[in-house]
This record gives sequence, C-alpha cells and structure tokens, in this order.
Amino acid sequence: MPELPDISVYIKALEQRISGDTLNAFVIQNPFVLRTVEPATDDLINAKVRTFERIGKRIAIGLENDLWIVFHLMIAGRFSWLAADKKPAKSALAYLKFDSGTLVFTEAGSKKRASIHLASTNDIFAAFDPGGADIDALDQQAFSAILTRNNHTLKRALTDPKLFSGIGNAYSDEILHAACLSPIQQSQKLDDQQIQSLYLATKEVLQSWTKRLADYYGEKFPTKVTAFRDGMAVHGRYQQPCPVCDTAIQRIRYATNEVNYCPRCQTAGKVLADRSLSRLLKKDWPRSIEELENSGLSKNG
Repeated sequence: MPELPDISVYIKALEQRISGDTLNAFVIQNPFVLRTVEPATDDLINAKVRTFERIGKRIAIGLENDLWIVFHLMIAGRFSWLAADKKPAKSALAYLKFDSGTLVFTEAGSKKRASIHLASTNDIFAAFDPGGADIDALDQQAFSAILTRNNHTLKRALTDPKLFSGIGNAYSDEILHAACLSPIQQSQKLDDQQIQSLYLATKEVLQSWTKRLADYYGEKFPTKVTAFRDGMAVHGRYQQPCPVCDTAIQRIRYATNEVNYCPRCQTAGKVLADRSLSRLLKKDWPRSIEELENSGLSKNG
C-alpha cells in the first residue's frame, strides 16, 4: 500500500500537472470503485482544480465550490498520466480528463479495494481523516504522548491510522530498524532514550524517503510505486544481509503482511517466532542468531 512518501510524491506530480486546470470529463469504467452517490460526477465537470490534500493514505483533489474527489489506493491502486490525445485502457477503474492530459486510476489484481469518494464539504478532514497525527507536526513530547496512550507493540502503534498518519507496513519496518527497536516491543515499556530514538527515526525515515523519491522522479509522473524499494534496510529483504551488521534479515508473517527485522540490531540476537514456520518446526525453531545460522534456515549464515 502506498504510504506517506509515495502519496506525497503523487500529490507533487498532480500539482505540477493539473493545479488550476479544468476538469473536462470524469469517466467511471468500473461502477464498484465509486462509493458515493452525491454529488454526481457530472456536478464536477468544468470545475477548476484548487488544492490537494493528503488525508492519511488518501489523496484528495479539491475543486471549486467545495467539491472534492478522494482517492484511496489501498494495496494495489495506482495512478498513471496520459497525454491528452491518448485513450485510457478499458481495464482502468476511472479516468479524469483535463486540458493538460488524463489522470488514470487503476488497480492490479482481482480484489477490488481501491475507492473513489466524491464530497461537497468545506471540511474534508472531518469526513475522511482517521485521526492520526502528522509526524512533521509533532515534537517529541507530543509523539511520546500518542505512542504511549495505549500499550501496543511498536509495529501496531506506528501503523495505526488513528495514532499516526501515513505509516504502513513498509516504512514502519524501516523506522524500527533505524531506531534499533524490536517490532514487538511494547509501547508503554520504552524508556526516554528509546522514545527519542523512535521519534527521530520516524521523522528521518519519512523525510529522507520522501525526498529520495521526489529526487528520483523529478518532473516525471511516478511509476512503479511499490512497497519494496532498492535501498531499504529490512523491508522485503528476508534472508538478505542487514546493511548495518550483515546478519540475515528475518520476518514474522501474519495474514497478508509480514514484519521484517534484523535480530542483531533490533532484538538483541533473539529470533522472533514466525507463526507458520515456528509451529511447523516446534522445538527445532531457532531462537538465536547462532541457532539460526546453524539451522540452514539462513542463507546468510
């Protein structure tokens, strides 16, 4: 799922292309993607684009007369940009035609989770914001208060949209590695130094990746938006060497997600139990780096 850095880069690309432009056509090719009935798409035609907002992991395009188009990309939703004379593919969920070109909204796979909401309101955040705080707006004390409000694992706390805005599975892995903290550490059991490390790591990882992606795309429209990027320390790098200590990256798998971490940098050498594989191996499941490297489960041993 695109997270804060990716969403920020999308918004920058949209600002460069359609800010002040007029919406000439709004075509829904898959009726399921549109989750509202009022206002109608026709009500937005000929309105000029006035502003853009990131609302958690949503992208909101503000038009004249307090009209809004709110996109939620979910896991596989993506944007692409076509020249004005190009026709979108029939597989596209929807497309918006402007004088400068066409914004196309697509979704890969068979699980159609991406969505579009249309709204007529002067408070778009009240309608769609889950309430998570923007990291850039927080000092350490405010960050600590939110983090320790309830006792959750750090992985859960960072990815809870009601606590922090725009952080998902990928960048939470990177943040926790940068802070040298375990993903299963309890938020209310951190000392002041650990909270400071997590706060600084959260700001640095999100800011540096936003800049990195912005520099990479430059004036180009973002393509290949993915949760797995070259240069990430741990996310998506299972069994590859940690860039800090060379230990094989490990993972915890659950549902459709997984947690990636370095056992030497983050868990004091302890290998965390993977729900599926550890149940299979039972007593043979390695519980330390040394046992892991001797078990044959590590390609880096």
